[in-house]
Amino acid sequence: MKSLIKIYGPPTLKAIKELQKVAIDMPEVCIMDTVISQDMPRFDSVEGTMEFFGASDITVERCSNIISKSGESLGEHDFYFEWFTEPNMGQLNDLIGKIDEAMTPLGCKYTITTK
Repeated sequence: MKSLIKIYGPPTLKAIKELQKVAIDMPEVCIMDTVISQDMPRFDSVEGTMEFFGASDITVERCSNIISKSGESLGEHDFYFEWFTEPNMGQLNDLIGKIDEAMTPLGCKYTITTK
């Protein structure tokens, strides 16, 4: 199951970076976004992933599972959170709250669709 995000910015790039930060602290999801998808070979190693996210911000264990390996395209979306197990309504509401908190200072609007 995926929660697909479409960002209406600007600043779209800053919004993507904020969503990446949200994901680091959510061990129940992996992610894909337009920035990561452009440089996939970099994420073939834990070291490349650590370098991208900043070694002090992410653990080695999290590096091994934060990037989606499903190979699915983003389509018209900018970002997705892929759930390892089907989320309950509380988890989805928690995700929305975290996204709202990350987007508010940027002034970005977004839509979220979970399917």
